[in-house]
Amino acid sequence: MPTTWHVLGAGSLGTLWATRLARAGLPVRLVLRNEDRLQAYRAAGGLTLVEQGQAQCYPVPGETADQGEPIKRLLLACKAYDAEAAVSSVAHRLDAGAELILLQNGLGSQDAVANRVPLARCISASSTEGAFRDGDWRVVFAGHGYTWLGDPAHPVAPFWLDDLEAAGIPHEWSADILIRLWRKLALNCAINPLTVLHRCKNGGLQDHRCEVATLCAELTDLLEHCGQPAAAEDLQPEVERVIQATAANYSSMYQDVSHGRRTEISYLLGHACKVAQRHQVPVPHLQQLRQRLIVHLDNLGLPSD
Repeated sequence: MPTTWHVLGAGSLGTLWATRLARAGLPVRLVLRNEDRLQAYRAAGGLTLVEQGQAQCYPVPGETADQGEPIKRLLLACKAYDAEAAVSSVAHRLDAGAELILLQNGLGSQDAVANRVPLARCISASSTEGAFRDGDWRVVFAGHGYTWLGDPAHPVAPFWLDDLEAAGIPHEWSADILIRLWRKLALNCAINPLTVLHRCKNGGLQDHRCEVATLCAELTDLLEHCGQPAAAEDLQPEVERVIQATAANYSSMYQDVSHGRRTEISYLLGHACKVAQRHQVPVPHLQQLRQRLIVHLDNLGLPSD
């Protein structure tokens, strides 16, 4: 029998993966944080995927974290700041040799999760797929992208990549996943906070080229000094390309702030500034940007950690 995919985190990417896996006929179960959420989910009848204007509901079974069968494969699709607590809630159900796929933004949460479940295999993922929720238990597939997966401690690819193939999830096993994660962190640091502070879509940063260029220079220097020169290569041209290619989109951080949600500042700018301090790399503009963002979040009454 195929191994069940347990999905913890019913946000946009978690729902996007769960519905496509279910559509392919693979066993999927949605893990919810409490009985109230489980009842609300059951009342909705499943997860809905909206693709090219067509909505389809998939009756993926739901369960709470403290009930159900042992977990052999877990897709952890919650926000970075929730990842450690989320995995702790199901740690008692993890099978010996369980595999976790970590879909968090930024860096820092992956190590925290791995430390919580030292006997599990933790596989990091970096995705460029676009999706957003337009209602509870509903996800709109907004843009085809790619997902890179890898495990620095164990570079052999797992057999279940065949499931992703069957589900139509474009992916690649990466022996250098840390380069991908650092590269994405740098892109996010150069784009997301500025869209919040300037209250603009990604394309609006074309009016702030000097600020973007200054941040890219500091991020390039930081990546080179912390042993990630490949992630630093041609960073500014790629940031400019991403800004242009996603000009009509609002960044994920902008969307979080506009909906009154906590941001992942600690795992993006916070992590970059912490690593810079550890390596004694001066990053005054990144630090100033982080401070401006903290003040902005405080003024809105949102968490700034």
